[in-house]
Amino acid sequence: MNFSQIAQLLVLGMAPLGAGGYALCRAKARPERFGGAKFHSPSWYYGWYGFLWAFLPPLLLAVASWVMRLAGLRPAPDWVLMALAMGLGLAGLIYALRSVNPELRARNSVEGVIHWTLRLSSVLSILITVGIVSSVLFEALQFFSQVSLWEFLTGTAWSPGTAFLGAAGRETEGVAKPLFGSVPLFAGTFLITAISLLVAVPIGLFAAIFLSEYASLPMRRIFKPALEILAGIPSVVYGFFAAITVSPWVVNTAQALGVRADYTNALSPGLVMGVMIIPFVSSLSDDVLNAVPMSMREGSYALGATTSETIRRVLLPAALPGIVAAVLLAFSRAVGETMIVVMAAGLRPNLTWNPLEGVTTVTVRIVDALVGDQAFDSLETLSAFGLGLVLLVFTLILNVISAYIIRRFRQKYE
Repeated sequence: MNFSQIAQLLVLGMAPLGAGGYALCRAKARPERFGGAKFHSPSWYYGWYGFLWAFLPPLLLAVASWVMRLAGLRPAPDWVLMALAMGLGLAGLIYALRSVNPELRARNSVEGVIHWTLRLSSVLSILITVGIVSSVLFEALQFFSQVSLWEFLTGTAWSPGTAFLGAAGRETEGVAKPLFGSVPLFAGTFLITAISLLVAVPIGLFAAIFLSEYASLPMRRIFKPALEILAGIPSVVYGFFAAITVSPWVVNTAQALGVRADYTNALSPGLVMGVMIIPFVSSLSDDVLNAVPMSMREGSYALGATTSETIRRVLLPAALPGIVAAVLLAFSRAVGETMIVVMAAGLRPNLTWNPLEGVTTVTVRIVDALVGDQAFDSLETLSAFGLGLVLLVFTLILNVISAYIIRRFRQKYE
């Protein structure tokens, strides 16, 4: 039973059966049907009790058959599985109907299922994270078994052009050795990210302060949704804007100042990406500032502080953990952006701190390595996993540092 068949079974069979179980069991859970006896739980708990008994057994069977199919096992013909699933659903519905009585603790049963569902969701989220890390780690270890980790982390040249020869089993003597120095890629990533944060953090934070402390309610209702629209614009549209509008403007401005600038430069995607991530900073910072207790504001005003002094000395320190989380989210969004960089910054690994020159980023090289025509076991393809692992470790370290900052200031202001 594949995923589409499971979806059909959910929509055409199990969902109506569960809805019928809900309606029948809730209708039966009436005191007049049992001589006016008082039920243990509200009637809608009995409805959900019937829904779960009609819905869960066939769902568990469908998921089990799908897992077995993924493992290479064929449990039974699909029509047998579907018939068995519907039979289990009907049997569960009949059992639930027969079980409904005033003594049935339907609330305990339903909330127990919810409890285990939440626990299972937590375990699944952890397992998915472990699976993602493992999938990157194992391929990265295969790459680092052929390329020195020290060379990868400290090398200043990225030129994997001849890596496909080794994967194809061809002679590599007399051919330039492929170079996998990741410093230019990470330098380009941090350069563009730093430019975007220099744009997004001040504007987003100032916008949040204005909306939280200065704007009237009608103005807030207009400005905040308008600002959050920026987060809904596709990144490819930002890429077009960066390549067609911002890059020529940067080049013309640089020429007017007597400075040379490439049409594919780091400044253009940095500026446009900064505009794109403004809502991540402004919206979360606004929510955090509004969550600061009003008593702290009133205490500051009672001591004679002005609005600006209250913001600087009371609100911002108290809201700093949330603001740090907002900046971290914006940073992660900027690091993971690919389309804007491809369209406006180019693909050239260039070790430079000049924002007017073309650079590339880690995510762009990962995409370029994985969608190319190289064999999957070639060094160029495996280098994508090496880059991903290093980026993952760096993000983890950043999360640990931000968690420490958040915990420190939260303890101070609790």
